[in-house]
Amino acid sequence: VQLQESGPGLVKPSQTLSLTCTVSGTSITTNNYYWNWIRQAPGKGLEWMGVIAPGGSTYYNPSLQSRTSISRDTAKNQFTLHLTSVTPEDTAVYYCNANVVVNYWGPGTQVTVSS
Repeated sequence: VQLQESGPGLVKPSQTLSLTCTVSGTSITTNNYYWNWIRQAPGKGLEWMGVIAPGGSTYYNPSLQSRTSISRDTAKNQFTLHLTSVTPEDTAVYYCNANVVVNYWGPGTQVTVSS
């Protein structure tokens, strides 16, 4: 399983950040695969943002729930993170992740929020 994040590297405050994860090697509808977005801000630990299940259900970190949504395009085998009203505190490396018995990770993408 391989994952690759894509999206803008620079976003202005108050805008919406959208990042897409393109998956190869399995379908995002495969049973028991859960598709996550996780980020790491400078000097901080990993922060789980949310997950989309193989059936399409979504679950979010309560601290980010009001600003976060995850959607998917099964035809393209992609899932997308949307984070609204970004601030400089949302500057981080963003990772997509597949969780099954093991974890698969994308390489990560740096996002900077700055005017």
